[in-house]
Amino acid sequence: MRGLYPDIEPYDSGHMPTDGKHKIYYEQSGNPQGLPVVVLHGGPGGGTSPNLRSYFNPDGYRIILLDQRGCGKSTPHASEDISLEDNTTWHLVADIEALRQKLGIDKWVVFGGSWGSTLSLAYALTHPEHVSGLILRGIFLVRKPELDWFYQSGASHIYPDIWEKFIAPIPETERNDLLSAYVKRLNGPDRAESIRCALAWSGWEGDTLSIDGPSETASKFSDPAFALAFARIESWYFRNGGFFESENWVLENISRIRHIPGWIIQGRYDVVTPMTTAWDLKKAWPEARFNLVKKAGHSSSDPGILEGLVAAADEALVALS
Repeated sequence: MRGLYPDIEPYDSGHMPTDGKHKIYYEQSGNPQGLPVVVLHGGPGGGTSPNLRSYFNPDGYRIILLDQRGCGKSTPHASEDISLEDNTTWHLVADIEALRQKLGIDKWVVFGGSWGSTLSLAYALTHPEHVSGLILRGIFLVRKPELDWFYQSGASHIYPDIWEKFIAPIPETERNDLLSAYVKRLNGPDRAESIRCALAWSGWEGDTLSIDGPSETASKFSDPAFALAFARIESWYFRNGGFFESENWVLENISRIRHIPGWIIQGRYDVVTPMTTAWDLKKAWPEARFNLVKKAGHSSSDPGILEGLVAAADEALVALS
């Protein structure tokens, strides 16, 4: 097993203004002259974490992380400002492109897992000329069957004990449309109810990430500020179908990027973003390398997923440098 590369610190960081009120946090680490890679975090609403730098060889990569609108160190943070104005997939795509231009990068590898895979594909389909490679994990396309599986009926049959905690804040009369019920409460006037619902929403995802099941250790998913931003942004994007023109927009337009080298890493037992979607992407994009990890779930820290991501990044470094 390769394992992660050693921890490193950024050599540059800052906030990039946008046309509106949002300011996007970004950082750079690794080799300033190396192969550029931009890392797109999950959620939406998840934010970056320092360990994301360690999937890449710091001697070979120029590693760029950013917090998407409302997340992490970007401002305003969605836990303090409930407004989701100017926060859509296409605003995020524009932010990524603006950052590329700001940093003077011609092409970069785009690396993303879960929602990060969605955003990576949306960016690549919009700006294929600036993408040298794609490394994707836990494929998610914000299609209705995917959302229904995780937030209405599907994963609930695998984790019925955890599911009970998820549905607990919602009255039985509204459980036929849990996504709408959560959106209403997460953005309602009762802050205590919003936080209670956010923790239930966040906890449901946090406890189903790994093939090992719920963890007893404290995690960011139990932090009220993180949970509120995470749940508000996720439910906003999901309620709006990812802001795509059609449910299958990515697959319908995949021909634009089939020439770009791609790596897809998918856990066989991923409950959050089931393998059906990754399989659909593989069939539409047969040129991409497909790594099915047999004993893994959704989490990037599941050993097989971690190994697959580091291996893909190492392969991309050799192929694209």
